[in-house]
Amino acid sequence: MIEQVKIALTSDVPVNHGKVIPVKGEVIALFNVDGKFYAIDNACPHRGGPLGEGDLEGCVVTCPWHGWNFDVTTGCSHDIPDEKIKTYSCRIEGETVWVEL
Repeated sequence: MIEQVKIALTSDVPVNHGKVIPVKGEVIALFNVDGKFYAIDNACPHRGGPLGEGDLEGCVVTCPWHGWNFDVTTGCSHDIPDEKIKTYSCRIEGETVWVEL
């Protein structure tokens, strides 16, 4: 069953930055890419690095632990073609960011 969950306000995540947000037993990395929001699993599949704390350039986040890169819009790795992380659908309602779990 899909559940819509409020995870942040738009003002909580500065433009072109990310934030780590625990939500109902999951840890999500929420990114603001030029005013559009994207949510992915926070754990890098390499060694579990916190993607929400990584550097964001355009729509690509770099894991702060070992430098793996992921497109926050698709979850696809730029380093390993077959590697992909979970993405979550986001929507904005007023100033509230919602994700589907």
